[in-house]
Amino acid sequence: MRRRVLVDPAQVDFTAIRAQGAGGQNVNKVSSAAHLRFDVHASSLPDDVKSRLLAQPDQRLTSEGVVVIKAQDHRSLPMNRADALARLQAMVDSAASPPKVRHATKPTFGSKQRRLESKTQRSKVKAGRGKVHE
Repeated sequence: MRRRVLVDPAQVDFTAIRAQGAGGQNVNKVSSAAHLRFDVHASSLPDDVKSRLLAQPDQRLTSEGVVVIKAQDHRSLPMNRADALARLQAMVDSAASPPKVRHATKPTFGSKQRRLESKTQRSKVKAGRGKVHE
C-alpha cells in the first residue's frame, strides 16, 4: 500500500523566469517558465519522508536540502507551475513509502542440479578441444 503525503503549496516558492528555446514574438518579454524551490528541512513533511527524500541521489536536490525544479514544457506560466508542482509531488510520493525489505533466499535443489549439470556439460565441451592423442 502506497502512502500519500501531500505537499503544501504554501511551502513552495515559485519564480517566473524566461524559458529557453524558440518562443516567437514573445521570447524576450514573457517569463513563462516556472522555477520551483522547496526547502525539505523547513517543510511540514513527516520526518521519515524527509530523511528518505534527502537520501535520494537526485540532481534536483541541493546540498542544503532544497529541491529545485524548472518547468518550461508548456507555453503558459500556470501550466508550468502545475507541472513543477506535480513533479515535486511525484518526488515526495516516491519517498513516502519505505523501501521493501529484501529477504535472502536459498537456491532450490533442482536449480543447483541444473547448474552443476550445465557446468559438467561445458567442461566436457572444453576438454574435447585439446590436442588429439592417438
